[in-house]
Amino acid sequence: MLSEEKLGRINELSRKSKKEGLTEEEKKEQKKLREEYLKNVRNSFKNQFKSMTVMDPEGNDVTPQKVRDLQERNKKH
Repeated sequence: MLSEEKLGRINELSRKSKKEGLTEEEKKEQKKLREEYLKNVRNSFKNQFKSMTVMDPEGNDVTPQKVRDLQERNKKH
């Protein structure tokens, strides 16, 4: 998870960008922080899939094969 400090900096740069614009250095910093944020979001989402099971109304496991494959790969590591 991203630190509160980094999240604050992302928001600060966003506000500044809208009001007055950013320097090239600030643009690079913003891009780096956004990439780090998105990486964390993607990893979190992927971890949720690893523990997911889908059941139909009759109680049958209908978890998609792609999710099962991901879960199997996770067990091996």
